[in-house]
Amino acid sequence: MFDPAFKNFASPLAPDAPAERRSTVLALHSYPAKSTCSNCNSRDMCLPSGLKIEEMDQIDLVVDQRRHVKKGGLLFHSGDRFAQLFAIRSGFFKSYIASEDGSEQVTGFQMAGDVLGLDGIASEHHTCNAVALEDSEVCLMPFNRIQDLSRTIAPLQRHVHRIMSREIVRENDTMLLLGSMRSEARLASFLLNLVDRMHARGFSQSQLVLRMTREEIGSYLGLKLETVSRVFSKFAKRGLVDVDKRNIAILRSDLLRAVVHQPKRRGRSDSLDCMAKLP
Repeated sequence: MFDPAFKNFASPLAPDAPAERRSTVLALHSYPAKSTCSNCNSRDMCLPSGLKIEEMDQIDLVVDQRRHVKKGGLLFHSGDRFAQLFAIRSGFFKSYIASEDGSEQVTGFQMAGDVLGLDGIASEHHTCNAVALEDSEVCLMPFNRIQDLSRTIAPLQRHVHRIMSREIVRENDTMLLLGSMRSEARLASFLLNLVDRMHARGFSQSQLVLRMTREEIGSYLGLKLETVSRVFSKFAKRGLVDVDKRNIAILRSDLLRAVVHQPKRRGRSDSLDCMAKLP
């Protein structure tokens, strides 16, 4: 069952703040960083390990600005000029593309330790929107200065390439997810991936507080809201998860993985019946 204590866990990914402080306006003001990359808890996610002291000092001089983004605020908008990358220090974001009719297609969810803004490197303009799903803080990484620094710090250059490669792999995985998986497998894969990413950051391996809505999950997975809700209910009924609104406890990760790897039969539409043979 979901541990009620986890709901109130004061994590850096979900800072509890009074409702009156929750604004949909982007905090446009950037300010000098009070602490440095060298003593940041998320450093190992954003930067290569094993850097020398003098190399960290050089990076600290470059990454010397932060920005607060209130819940619902845009970090950048599609079409904005690309000038920097954004390392998420705390909080949670979604990236999405807005169509001409105003609908959104969610392209990803990013958390502390992830880097936003890679979409703008090729064209020098951002191709998607990034909005905060909770009050968040990002470190500004001027791309030209990071490029210059990476020429003298080889591990930094390799790490930037690794981040880019990781994004390509994620996009390929998403294409596979949408193209060949049933609705149950899509949601199971999403939950397992999310809890694995959280666990890599020191959080529980079995409990989640979803920052995104079910509608946003559906947009990302290519599913209707009603389908997402039905699959959550089916998972709960089968004892795979415990669901309390946005609080999710993973009870049987082994069965969720079995759902992910169950082959999709030709000629059959997505159906919750695909779980009927699970133990």
